[in-house]
Amino acid sequence: RAAEWQLDQPAWSGRLRITAKGSTAFIKLEDKTSGELFAQAPVEQFPGIAVEGVTDSSRYFVIRIEDGNGRRAFIGVGFVDRGDAFDFNVALQDHFKWVRQQSELARQAQDLEQGPKLDLGFKEGQTIKLSIANMKKKEGGTGGTRPRPAGPGGLSLLPPPPGGKSGSGERPAPLSTPAQLPGTPITDSLLSWPQPTAAPAADVWGDFAKASG
Repeated sequence: RAAEWQLDQPAWSGRLRITAKGSTAFIKLEDKTSGELFAQAPVEQFPGIAVEGVTDSSRYFVIRIEDGNGRRAFIGVGFVDRGDAFDFNVALQDHFKWVRQQSELARQAQDLEQGPKLDLGFKEGQTIKLSIANMKKKEGGTGGTRPRPAGPGGLSLLPPPPGGKSGSGERPAPLSTPAQLPGTPITDSLLSWPQPTAAPAADVWGDFAKASG
């Protein structure tokens, strides 16, 4: 209990830092001016015996300090500000959370290395067979439909007009004289079929006159 300590007359005051080396965290008590180390407590597990909170306050803890020669001692430390005590707890929790994550990753990597390895290589004389029965249908692009033949110049032929019979050789009725655009002569190339041409008027009776003569 922190109430049993002489809180109004602390034996030492200074700054506290937490450092880490590998999986071990170190609570270091240092002089707030010179930075000289007063004591340190190595923490290998949290929560654990190296750091314990008191029962009557969230700002005071008991830590186990060591001098590096095997000598240990338990001392009480406390923070004036409650926020500093909270940061002290969070720093230790974050460190050992990281230690557990690293240990889990190492264990998973070891399990993968020790697990059975699959041999995906071909054995001598081993063959495989591929079925490509659907290649023709895929090449067409539209299943079973056939591509429409292209007309001159790479253009597709248009379907016959409504009412017309395809393939019978019949031509549709002649159209009326097409309207002539300004500056555009009407030639046979603008029509879809050749127009009948009338014989010259001067030669209408030529052959008949020769035959009667």
